[in-house]
Amino acid sequence: MMTEYPKIIGLTGGIGSGKTTVARMFNALGVPIFIADEVGKDLMQNDPNLSAALVDAFGSDVFKEGLLNRSYIADRVFSDKFLLTKLNGLVHQAVAAAFKLWLAQQSSSYVIKESAILFEHGLDQNCDAVILVTASVEDRLKRCLSRENMTESRFYAILNNQWDQSKTESLADFVITNVDLKNTKEQVLNVHHTLNKMYKI
Repeated sequence: MMTEYPKIIGLTGGIGSGKTTVARMFNALGVPIFIADEVGKDLMQNDPNLSAALVDAFGSDVFKEGLLNRSYIADRVFSDKFLLTKLNGLVHQAVAAAFKLWLAQQSSSYVIKESAILFEHGLDQNCDAVILVTASVEDRLKRCLSRENMTESRFYAILNNQWDQSKTESLADFVITNVDLKNTKEQVLNVHHTLNKMYKI
């Protein structure tokens, strides 16, 4: 476990669980948050080295009129585990470097690092504690279908590349069940108080 401040609290959960919503609840309490997926998407679009590596790996169709073609990438990687592994390797390296720079600028007792595949890639090993956000598959599917370019088949393709919720529950230090937002906020507040007591500077 890490000893320096700020402490790193991993936040994860399967697709549609609401982990980003939970992260923003922590942010409203004054906790700095790092949304790995959002940072990764930004770097894929704007980091010249990463953009070039993506073109090498997936071809020129990875960009459409200068913009990252997310649908094209998703359709390729979630039907091909080799390509998914390759994509993750490229993006995670860039995100890790960005997180290191970001962390150095923080002064709070703890920060939230949100990542959908925290356990799958062993990123939990670099965290002082991990919060898991859970919800039923039915609720998660309903939420995801409201997203742009999301279909039921794409949802299940992503779901099948993530660890089962029952497996991640046994590994997490805290579990937040995200069904009712009011109740979710109460759970976030309770975890926040506990973490502040644990990691008070």
